[in-house]
Amino acid sequence: MPHSRRRFLKMTGGTAALAALGLPGSVLAQGAEAGQLILAYPTDVPTWDPNARSLAPVQSLYKCVFDQPLTQAPDLAVEPALVTEYSFSDDGLSLDLTFRDDVLFHDGSKMTAEDFRYTFYERPQQPVPEGGRRLDTAFLWRKVTDIAVTSPTTCTMTFSEPMPSAVTWLYFLCSYVVPKAYLEKVGLEEFQRAPVGTGPYKVVEYQQGSRIELEAFADYWNGKPAIDRVTIEIVRDPTARVAAIESRRAGAAIDVPVREADRLGQMPGLVSTIDPIADIVLLQITKNGGFKDDAVRLAAHYAINKEAINRAFFLGNATPIDAPAARGTPGYPEDFELGYSEEKAIDLLASVGYGPANPVEITFFTTNGVFPNDYDMARAIAAMWQKVGINAKVEAVEASTYQERLRAGTLPEATMYQWGNATGDPVMYAGYLLDPNSIFAAMKSEDLGEMIHPLLVEMDADKRHAGYRAVNKFAVEHGYTIGIVQAVKTIVHEERVHVTKYDNGWILPATWSIG
Repeated sequence: MPHSRRRFLKMTGGTAALAALGLPGSVLAQGAEAGQLILAYPTDVPTWDPNARSLAPVQSLYKCVFDQPLTQAPDLAVEPALVTEYSFSDDGLSLDLTFRDDVLFHDGSKMTAEDFRYTFYERPQQPVPEGGRRLDTAFLWRKVTDIAVTSPTTCTMTFSEPMPSAVTWLYFLCSYVVPKAYLEKVGLEEFQRAPVGTGPYKVVEYQQGSRIELEAFADYWNGKPAIDRVTIEIVRDPTARVAAIESRRAGAAIDVPVREADRLGQMPGLVSTIDPIADIVLLQITKNGGFKDDAVRLAAHYAINKEAINRAFFLGNATPIDAPAARGTPGYPEDFELGYSEEKAIDLLASVGYGPANPVEITFFTTNGVFPNDYDMARAIAAMWQKVGINAKVEAVEASTYQERLRAGTLPEATMYQWGNATGDPVMYAGYLLDPNSIFAAMKSEDLGEMIHPLLVEMDADKRHAGYRAVNKFAVEHGYTIGIVQAVKTIVHEERVHVTKYDNGWILPATWSIG
């Protein structure tokens, strides 16, 4: 299988399975028509407010409809988008931005710097309705003290303290510009029903949990997409995604099981890729219940045979990791390795009174079908744990449920999750996964905060990266986090569909073609 150029990334159910999902034949028939594409996709958006929730698996869906200030090339080089130029002040307390002057929203109105200010400053500052939740951007951009608009195409962001990650966040999660005038006119509820962005496609129909109908935006600033109409079928069951592409009821299927991708790629008329990407699969760990003791958490890490997981579930295409970062990125401690040892796991558990005859009981959350083999991999890890004295009850949850439980601080001892980091910057790995003040951190430990907080304002890149390597090593040694593997992205598509692959796993139909 082809591999990424990035240096750090090393049974058919047929029509019956699709009918069971309620996919209408009239819609499925579009897959054979020129200029139209059906995608079998594993995850729906939690909301059409793209600033609300930072779920990595749905970023590709948002990028169909909305634009970010900056973007990335397939090899992840940073590229201009709505923003054409940017520069930090010497002290890191301000950031000057220049915008394109030819960008239209889907309603025909022009995008200006006022829309940027509204998105990144005004909306995050707005009061939260009773019983509601703040936008994720309120946390991500909490250091922004103002955005001064100096013209329709220029503005200056100012920060309460240096924010070296500000530029990176302009092409990462939740950073999508929304139209101030339209949103204020119709209100949030109507905006979520009929979203308006500046992206390459317009939403023409949406059935929650079922289907997203997209139509190419003729006035898109970067040129109208080659594919006129895209139907994204939300197919959570990986077996049904396999059936959709094998029966040619879909032109492409995303995140199918690796072995199925390998099999389907050998069939006439189909192409499959299994590529390593920047995302990581890790266990989000808490100090709750059976994992309140360092020894138990560390034993859980020693007990996982990651090479066996790589061979069994990824055909050797994934890269095992210990720390919450991709190997070769600036924050990964390459000179450190925890290793696999059932003996060490058993000894650690025995030191606190547990073992195979007297196992510690925990709950283990996992998604099912969000990324390849997630649920089966969780069951395999649970079996490894059982051998040493950890009895894990595996429960499948929706990605949105994970987010809600994470924010509420009610996650169980362990949760398997695929964390997206298109950037490779260590602050987007450990800086948000391990900082006890972060809304993304399951592990709330102040000793981690003491190490991480100075790094959040460190403008010297070398010092910052060295600091994160130390954080990652410390966190692994104390059982605060358990890295499993760098993720892979599987795409199976018809030969007639020409796919642009991104090293971060983005699925962007606007960059594809048919013919």
